[in-house]
Amino acid sequence: MSNTPHELAAEFPEHVGLMRHLKETDGHFARLFETYHQVNGTIHRAETNIEPADDFRIVELRKKRMQLKDEIYGMLVRHEPEAEKPAT
Repeated sequence: MSNTPHELAAEFPEHVGLMRHLKETDGHFARLFETYHQVNGTIHRAETNIEPADDFRIVELRKKRMQLKDEIYGMLVRHEPEAEKPAT
Protein backbone atom coordinates (compact mmCIF):
# COMPACT_ATOMS: atom_id res chain seq x y z
CA MET A 1 0.00 0.00 0.00
CA SER A 2 2.85 2.36 -0.59
CA ASN A 3 0.63 4.43 -2.89
CA THR A 4 -2.02 4.96 -0.23
CA PRO A 5 -2.76 8.69 0.19
CA HIS A 6 -2.42 10.28 3.62
CA GLU A 7 0.44 8.09 4.84
CA LEU A 8 2.04 9.78 7.86
CA ALA A 9 5.48 9.96 6.24
CA ALA A 10 3.94 11.96 3.40
CA GLU A 11 1.81 14.08 5.75
CA PHE A 12 4.73 14.97 8.04
CA PRO A 13 7.93 14.43 6.02
CA GLU A 14 9.91 16.69 8.36
CA HIS A 15 9.08 14.36 11.27
CA VAL A 16 9.92 10.96 9.76
CA GLY A 17 12.93 10.45 12.04
CA LEU A 18 11.00 11.50 15.12
CA MET A 19 8.11 9.21 14.21
CA ARG A 20 10.54 6.30 13.92
CA HIS A 21 12.04 7.22 17.31
CA LEU A 22 8.65 7.53 19.02
CA LYS A 23 7.37 4.25 17.55
CA GLU A 24 10.34 2.55 19.23
CA THR A 25 10.23 4.39 22.57
CA ASP A 26 6.61 5.43 23.23
CA GLY A 27 3.97 2.71 23.39
CA HIS A 28 1.09 5.18 23.17
CA PHE A 29 2.54 6.78 20.05
CA ALA A 30 3.15 3.35 18.51
CA ARG A 31 -0.51 2.38 19.10
CA LEU A 32 -1.75 5.68 17.62
CA PHE A 33 0.53 5.24 14.62
CA GLU A 34 -0.69 1.69 13.99
CA THR A 35 -4.35 2.66 14.45
CA TYR A 36 -3.92 5.57 12.03
CA HIS A 37 -2.33 3.21 9.50
CA GLN A 38 -5.22 0.72 9.84
CA VAL A 39 -7.93 3.41 9.55
CA ASN A 40 -6.16 5.02 6.60
CA GLY A 41 -5.92 1.67 4.82
CA THR A 42 -9.61 0.99 5.45
CA ILE A 43 -10.50 4.38 3.95
CA HIS A 44 -8.30 3.76 0.94
CA ARG A 45 -9.85 0.34 0.31
CA ALA A 46 -13.36 1.82 0.63
CA GLU A 47 -12.61 4.74 -1.67
CA THR A 48 -11.14 2.46 -4.34
CA ASN A 49 -14.06 0.01 -4.00
CA ILE A 50 -11.80 -2.85 -2.94
CA GLU A 51 -13.96 -3.04 0.20
CA PRO A 52 -16.94 -0.77 -0.54
CA ALA A 53 -18.54 1.13 2.33
CA ASP A 54 -21.45 3.50 2.57
CA ASP A 55 -20.90 7.25 2.77
CA PHE A 56 -21.70 7.41 6.48
CA ARG A 57 -19.01 4.82 7.28
CA ILE A 58 -16.42 6.63 5.14
CA VAL A 59 -17.20 9.98 6.81
CA GLU A 60 -16.86 8.41 10.27
CA LEU A 61 -13.54 6.82 9.28
CA ARG A 62 -12.25 10.15 7.93
CA LYS A 63 -13.18 11.85 11.21
CA LYS A 64 -11.34 9.13 13.14
CA ARG A 65 -8.30 9.53 10.87
CA MET A 66 -8.30 13.30 11.43
CA GLN A 67 -8.52 12.87 15.22
CA LEU A 68 -5.63 10.43 15.17
CA LYS A 69 -3.60 12.69 12.90
CA ASP A 70 -4.18 15.66 15.21
CA GLU A 71 -3.10 13.66 18.26
CA ILE A 72 -0.04 12.31 16.46
CA TYR A 73 0.95 15.80 15.30
CA GLY A 74 0.55 17.13 18.84
CA MET A 75 2.90 14.45 20.12
CA LEU A 76 5.41 15.19 17.35
CA VAL A 77 5.63 18.90 18.09
CA ARG A 78 5.92 18.24 21.85
CA HIS A 79 8.76 15.75 21.34
CA GLU A 80 10.79 17.55 18.65
CA PRO A 81 13.66 18.60 20.93
CA GLU A 82 13.86 15.08 22.40
CA ALA A 83 14.83 13.53 19.07
CA GLU A 84 17.51 16.18 18.53
CA LYS A 85 19.34 15.34 21.77
CA PRO A 86 22.62 13.52 21.19
CA ALA A 87 22.63 9.86 22.27
CA THR A 88 24.43 9.26 25.57
